[in-house]
Amino acid sequence: MSEILSPRIGVDLGGTKTEAIVMDGRGEIRLRRRIDTPKDDYDAIVEAAARLVERLESEAGIEPGLPVGIGTPGAISLKTGMMKNCNSTCLNGRPLRQDLESRLHRPVRIANDADCFALSEASDGAGGQATSVFGVILGTGVGGGICYEGRLLQGANAICGEWGHTTLPLSGFQPGDNTRLSPPQSGERVCYCERKDCVETWLAGPALERSYLELTGKSGSAREIAALAGNADADAAALLDQYCNLLALALATVINIIDPEVVVLGGGLSNMAMLYSEVDKYLPRYVFSDQVNTRILRAMHGDSSGVRGAAWLWRIDEIDVEGR
Repeated sequence: MSEILSPRIGVDLGGTKTEAIVMDGRGEIRLRRRIDTPKDDYDAIVEAAARLVERLESEAGIEPGLPVGIGTPGAISLKTGMMKNCNSTCLNGRPLRQDLESRLHRPVRIANDADCFALSEASDGAGGQATSVFGVILGTGVGGGICYEGRLLQGANAICGEWGHTTLPLSGFQPGDNTRLSPPQSGERVCYCERKDCVETWLAGPALERSYLELTGKSGSAREIAALAGNADADAAALLDQYCNLLALALATVINIIDPEVVVLGGGLSNMAMLYSEVDKYLPRYVFSDQVNTRILRAMHGDSSGVRGAAWLWRIDEIDVEGR
């Protein structure tokens, strides 16, 4: 393989698959490998991730020892240094970063997968030219991350951008143009985190499917609901109109505080084309300004944003100084 300019290594540690890449300094993925994630076995996960990194270095012909960035479905607790909030529960309460550093003999950085998504899109994606970017994942869950001048913000509690578990202010909801549906009521939905009306309970894929079931008595996937709306199904169209309105309400809580130039949407629900026109239509109802200049954009790098963002966790100057 030809020499790779300023290589970075990123790993996306998922519940079922672990993906790793070598990315050059221009953001081009030069090598990609994927393996099954060992199930419910912490030590096996650490070893598998380490072997995958070593394999990448060998196949890419790059010098061993590069710092590694890793995206996970959880985060490192600033209180304990251990992993928390991982849906791969065997990681919770374990010193993942320290164990990987010991196994790989190099520095490792870990960030939440939503943070990695935001960093990827802010570095050279849909928000690459913006000073401030709020990255949103709308999928099985809802997550967010904030970048400023191309750098990921962490915060005093390591929860910066944790938008999915803020309370959606349903008391401020204003019915949309399609008034067939009753306004959503506060207190109806309890999140797995035990709080009521988290953004995730109204805007994640399973939440949309729940809303459709409650409205029609029928089961349907988010993709099926979107297809029905596109075929002029009145219930599906009304529900997606309400979904866009709720998304605007939820995004306004962020826009009113950090006022980002760009909001980048990712995850499976971000593929619904109507979001990008309808959310813009509803935002002025909730944003505290006489104009809304924030742009709502679709992610440029799609499913690759997570692993690319993990690679971007290390800047070139840090790799040169700390990783060599």
